[in-house]
Amino acid sequence: MNHLTIFSGNANPRLAEKICENLGVTMGQCSVDRFKDGETKVKIQQNVRGKDVFIIQATSFPANEHLMELLIMVDAVKRASARRITAVLPYFGYARQDRKDQPRVPITAKLVANLLGRAGADRILTVDLHAGQLQGFFDIPMDHLYAVRVFHEYFRDKGIEDIVVVSPDVGGIKMARAYAKRMGAGLAIVDKRRIDDESAEVMHIMGEVEGKNVIIVDDIVATAGSLVEAVSALKRNGAKEVYGAITHAVLCGPAIKRLKGSELKELVVADTILLSEDRNIDKIKRLSVAPLFAEAIKRIHNEESVSALFE
Repeated sequence: MNHLTIFSGNANPRLAEKICENLGVTMGQCSVDRFKDGETKVKIQQNVRGKDVFIIQATSFPANEHLMELLIMVDAVKRASARRITAVLPYFGYARQDRKDQPRVPITAKLVANLLGRAGADRILTVDLHAGQLQGFFDIPMDHLYAVRVFHEYFRDKGIEDIVVVSPDVGGIKMARAYAKRMGAGLAIVDKRRIDDESAEVMHIMGEVEGKNVIIVDDIVATAGSLVEAVSALKRNGAKEVYGAITHAVLCGPAIKRLKGSELKELVVADTILLSEDRNIDKIKRLSVAPLFAEAIKRIHNEESVSALFE
């Protein structure tokens, strides 16, 4: 592992530290700061010539600042003659802007993919993309991990019985089916109509949830409007306890207020996004994906297969 070097931006240094602990390596020394006018200032403080460099940086809030940090760090280690640069994005921002669903709108996910490639990244490592087809937006290799094993182990240890896994919309059926298969549980779908970016209206529940313990699975919880509405609908249809298993806790706007006032028993999230203290409420349980990323980084560095992590 002497040729492996890991750096972290300011988005989620705690996750980066946990990944280094799992790998038994020391975090690389770099400075990521700001000039007086707000421009990003990066200084790599150690030799990376010929090294296999992994830069860990989620593009979470503030998304633009963290994205620029990542791009500039990639450029810095490229110009310092790193052998290979892997951008590790625990959370890939702008993923929801992945198609032209209205006239005269951008496909920002493709733009970000292009920026990462042009900056000098040789490889991308991420977990639970908003849509699997985003892998095709990159012209460089991408390893797409899944957090299902982490969530499954948690709920298995809780010993919950009569479980039904619920997808909050039609687009999440594939993910929900993967969870249901692993847990040996039933499957249901929430048929909703989106009103705007912050709220949605549930129309029907497709599947049997009466008298069942429900786990709603999704990749992102942002304003929590869809989640809270789905919880209310499931409760009206006779569900017992309702849990959420959602990878990326964006939790912006009225999300915390909505969660506090909802009938959701527990929201289980991954630590892909650093939560501030005011958003760390009792209903939220955080699980670490550091071991998953650490194993993937080790396998990539050793030129081993990563496919075993998908099983």
